[in-house]
Amino acid sequence: MSTTAASFACPRCGTAVAGGQEYCLQCGLRQPGRWRVGPPPTDTQGLRLRVAALAAVAVVGAAIAIAVASNGSQEEQVLTAIGGSATVPASSVEPDAALAQWTRAEHGWTIVLVSVPKTRGRSAAVVAAQQARAKGLRQVGVLDSSTFASLRPGYWMAFTGKYETEAEATSVLRRARAAVKGARVAQVAS
Repeated sequence: MSTTAASFACPRCGTAVAGGQEYCLQCGLRQPGRWRVGPPPTDTQGLRLRVAALAAVAVVGAAIAIAVASNGSQEEQVLTAIGGSATVPASSVEPDAALAQWTRAEHGWTIVLVSVPKTRGRSAAVVAAQQARAKGLRQVGVLDSSTFASLRPGYWMAFTGKYETEAEATSVLRRARAAVKGARVAQVAS
């Protein structure tokens, strides 16, 4: 059994088998793995060209993204909400003595009509409360959710009614939803 660098001998019949050949052409024996594998391909030029083309596409894409991102010379201010309570300028708050109030000493249940983020101002909640009153709801007001532990902080909430129990508030919920579709019962406690 003699072999050359580019070929091997079939273990069954001794016929020359080329490197990378899976079966012997003489007897049909499947060649063992070490003879079947053969030397690794030496042509890496195609791979290098593909990698260079992908790198060029990446550089062009990055240049386009930078050009689009820096379109215009004026900088835009980025506002970030970090939570907690926001103070609202006094000029944006519309006083309305006829609105009902919740004090920190009070606790109970109410029907929340609308929750307005404090950053939009109290006036938006006052308008919602006035619209609810115009639709026939009684004891309508606005409360600051940040002053009550039972409510999610950071909102002005337009509400209707003060009730001692959840059942009392729920019994009036249907009438509140006729005026404001998203009305819901909420506990108000310090």
